[in-house]
Amino acid sequence: MNTHQDAMPYDASTTSSNSKWNLHDTQWVLSLFGTAVGAGILFLPINIGIGGFWPLIIMACLAFPMTYLAHRGLARFVLSSKQPKADFTDVVEEHFGINAGRLISLLYFLSIFPILLIYGVGLTNTVDSFIVNQLGMESPPRVLLSGVLVGGMISLMLGGEALMLRAFAILVYPLVAILFFLSIYLIPSWQLPDVSVPEFSGFMKTLWLSIPIIVFSFSHAAAISSFVHVQRAQYGNNAKMKSEAILKRTSLLLIVFVLLFVFSCVLSLSTEQMVQAKADNVSILSFLANITDNSFIATLGPLVAFIAITSSFLGHFLGARESFNGLVSKQAHMNPKLVDKIGTVIMFFAIWYCSVINPSILDMMDQLSGPIIAMILFIMPMIAVYKVPSLHKYRNRLSTLFVLTVGSLAVFALIYSMVIK
Repeated sequence: MNTHQDAMPYDASTTSSNSKWNLHDTQWVLSLFGTAVGAGILFLPINIGIGGFWPLIIMACLAFPMTYLAHRGLARFVLSSKQPKADFTDVVEEHFGINAGRLISLLYFLSIFPILLIYGVGLTNTVDSFIVNQLGMESPPRVLLSGVLVGGMISLMLGGEALMLRAFAILVYPLVAILFFLSIYLIPSWQLPDVSVPEFSGFMKTLWLSIPIIVFSFSHAAAISSFVHVQRAQYGNNAKMKSEAILKRTSLLLIVFVLLFVFSCVLSLSTEQMVQAKADNVSILSFLANITDNSFIATLGPLVAFIAITSSFLGHFLGARESFNGLVSKQAHMNPKLVDKIGTVIMFFAIWYCSVINPSILDMMDQLSGPIIAMILFIMPMIAVYKVPSLHKYRNRLSTLFVLTVGSLAVFALIYSMVIK
C-alpha cells in the first residue's frame, strides 16, 4: 500500500536525535493548517453566527483542546503500531482484527470522501458567485463549470505528489496572510453583539448541535496517517515528541487565525444576514463580497475562498486516495495501480455529480462528515487507549475523557438531527 513516504520533503541532514525546530517541522505545520482550512472554516461563521454570541464564546474556548487533543490521540494511535511503515489501515487491523479493522478503515474513508464532495460544491458555488456578482457575467452551465473545476484539481493530483505539494506550499502562505488581513480589515464594521443571556435549554441545544461542524471545521485528520509515517521515518524514537510538537503549533495557528476570522465575520453581520448566507449556500466571504460595494472584499473574499477550498481538497484527496486503495487492494487483491486509477475515476464522477446537484453544504457537514470524523478522530483512538497495551498509560486521564465525551456528543447530535427530520 502506498503510505506516501515522500508526502513531505524534509532535510536529510536532520538526525533522529535532533529535537530542534527546523524547516521540515514548519512545512508540516503549514501543510496540516492548509488541510484544515477549507470549506468548514469558510462556513463556520455562518453556522455559529446564527446560534448567537454566547455559543461562539463557548466554542472558542473549547476549540483548542478539541483540536489538539483529538489529533494528538490519533497520531499516538498510528504510532502505536509495531510495524514501522504501517499506515492507518494497517494499524486498525493490527489492533482490532481484520474484520473490525476493515470496518473502521471504511469509516475512515467515509469520513474523508464526503469532504471532497463538499469542496466540489463549495468551489463551484464560489466561482459561480464570483462570475455573476463580481464580473457581472451570466452564470455558466453548472455541469460545465463544475466539471472543469473538479477535473482541474484532480489533474493536479495526477501530476504527481511533488507537483501537488509545490502547489500546496504556494497556496498556504497567501492563505494565512489574506485571512489575517481580511480579519483586521473587517474590524471597523464590527457591530455590538446581542449579549443578553439566552434561555438555558435552547442555548445548550444550540451548543450541542454546533459540535459536529466545529469538529469538521478544524479537522486535519485526513493527513495524520501520512504525517505520522514521515515523522517516524525522520525522527525514529523521537517521532512521538516531534509529532505532538508539530500538532500543538498547528492547532495554535488554526485557533489564532481562524477564530479571529470567525469573530470578525460574525460581528460584521446580523443574524438575518447569516440566515440569508446559509440559504444562498455560499461561503461567508462570497456573501460579504456580494452585499458590500467594497472592491477589496469583493476581490479578496472569493479569492481566499478559492485558495482555501483548493488547498484543503489536495490534502483530503491524499487521505481518500490512500484509504480507498488500501481497502480495495486488501479486499479484492487487485493491482494497486489499477485500483488507484479506478478510485480516481469514481471519485471524479461522484464529486462532479454532487457539484451539479448542489446540496446544502452545512447539512452535509452536520449530518455526514462531522459525526463520522468524530468517530474516527475522537472515539476510536480513545477506545484504543483501553485496548492497546502500549497506550494503557493514557487511560483515565482528563484529556482522554474529554476527547471521548466530545466525540460522543457529536455522534449523538447526528442521531438527533436524523430523528427530528
